[in-house]
Amino acid sequence: MIPRRKTEIVLARLSQFPAVALLGPRQAGKTTLAEQIAAGQPSVYLDLESPADREKLADAELYLSGHEDKLVILDEVQRAPHLFQTLRGLIDKGRRRGRTAGRFLLLGSASIDLLRQSGETLAGRIAYVELGPFNALEIDGEADEKLWIRGGFPDSFLADTDAASAIWRENFIRTYLERDIPQLGPRVPAETLRRFWTMLAHLQGGMLNAAQLARALSVDGKTIARYLDLLVDLLLVRRLPPFHANVGKRLVKSPKVYVRDSGIVHALLGLDHRDAVLGHPVAGGSWEGFVLENLLSAAPDRGNASFYRTAAGAEIDLLLEMPGGKLWAVEIKRGLTPTLDKGFHHAREDLDPDRCFIVYSGEERFPKAEGIDAIGLRELMSLIAGAVDGPAPQRVETALRRGRNTR
Repeated sequence: MIPRRKTEIVLARLSQFPAVALLGPRQAGKTTLAEQIAAGQPSVYLDLESPADREKLADAELYLSGHEDKLVILDEVQRAPHLFQTLRGLIDKGRRRGRTAGRFLLLGSASIDLLRQSGETLAGRIAYVELGPFNALEIDGEADEKLWIRGGFPDSFLADTDAASAIWRENFIRTYLERDIPQLGPRVPAETLRRFWTMLAHLQGGMLNAAQLARALSVDGKTIARYLDLLVDLLLVRRLPPFHANVGKRLVKSPKVYVRDSGIVHALLGLDHRDAVLGHPVAGGSWEGFVLENLLSAAPDRGNASFYRTAAGAEIDLLLEMPGGKLWAVEIKRGLTPTLDKGFHHAREDLDPDRCFIVYSGEERFPKAEGIDAIGLRELMSLIAGAVDGPAPQRVETALRRGRNTR
């Protein structure tokens, strides 16, 4: 059993809110974490994909009222959006009787936005925590490359062999395409959606060009937007927004797109082992996406993420707006001898970030240039996780003009 870093966060939110939604893709470990939490207190678990458990909720208010003194865990809650209105009423009744926290733990395989659209709002009554696959701080330090190649889904990462891991990931993809996605809305042809997902894997970390993708799939731009929204909502793809700042430069407006788990990238491209990955052109983009997802898994809840690119070529792979307004710039390079392009230095002059890092494949931390540290992934994750709130610099207050990143 590999301890998950989000366990303490979930427990803290349950001590503060009546309901907590633990969100993440299927097979990321949400149910296992919930079972560990349930083992320490009176609880009841209901799987909303089970006909027997759904039958128990035929009169949801009556059933759940009988378990007011327990933590009720509702798995795959996006399958029953009608429950949100019932939960709202039960939470409000419980508050009047002094039961203000720790009532419901909701497990979902969809984004916060999708859950909010699904039913009655629980604003002020619910906290959201995202649980992704394993990250680098949760595993043995010697297994980082294995984590990159296989991805962080527990059954893939812990498989006995690379071949077994590849088989698991292939079946994971097929299950999503043939069973899970059709249950969420208008039917999307599984073969077409797989082609689209595979195209995103080939373009890992690239700029979204909806027109180009539409031509390749013989569909229109609106259909591409719908496919992308679906994969983003299912927490399988990340749409990283561009940084918008008043810097007097012409900025790129298209988002960058990443398949969120590196193991799924490799499975979509048929790369079953280390040598196959390293010999493929996607290796650099795959490493960038792997590092980005790990860094964001450690980022504070109130942080924002984006990238910076101008038409003139100034570029920073990842900008983190930390709590308190501090701006951190991160460049991502695979290999043991990282170098910085002119574009990074020009972007640094534009934004004047508080801290600058270049993440590389090694572990030693050393200065790469004045004000820029080369640093290993694990150490930067630890720095991000331990970031302390501070006063917002005036330049960041005036520069930041963007919406919150979809996480």
